[in-house]
Amino acid sequence: MKENRTDTEVHRMEPEDKRILFKRLLDDIAAIVDSPEDVRDKMQDTCQLIMNKIGYYDWVGFYLVCPDKDRCLYLGPYVGDPTEHVNIQFGEGICGQSAETKKIYVVPNVCEVTNYLSCSPKVQSEIVVPIMKGDKFLGELDIDSHLIDPFTQEDEKFLQDAADLFADVLLLNSHTYIK
Repeated sequence: MKENRTDTEVHRMEPEDKRILFKRLLDDIAAIVDSPEDVRDKMQDTCQLIMNKIGYYDWVGFYLVCPDKDRCLYLGPYVGDPTEHVNIQFGEGICGQSAETKKIYVVPNVCEVTNYLSCSPKVQSEIVVPIMKGDKFLGELDIDSHLIDPFTQEDEKFLQDAADLFADVLLLNSHTYIK
């Protein structure tokens, strides 16, 4: 259940206010990552926290490297509408592009991108942040929004910092988060 904050309230926050909110969320995510929970539960709890606190984040999830297929991602824990995209090849769609290049992708308007894999007609924008440990690509944090162009530099930094918090736990526990 989302808090009583509207999509536009967080989206229109001043950058400094957004940074303060994101700092608090990162502290909460760090506590989740450091908890004794199973790694899948940590990812699920993080998705739920982010979704609850940021009104314009309408789908929050992890895609992880397939252990048994070359250059493939599989859908990990997420919060939001179900998706048919449970496996994505590197290079396919925005998530696959991020996996291929190991770079952050911010798509302000998915209707203007030819390589977009549609998950829902409500999705208007997407940001995908790789989870890396050194040069090793472990997965990614994927966010969809029902608004056009809601993501700012503050969102990008927040999500990169959140992804970085998961790098060690995913690397050390890769055998436990497999499907």
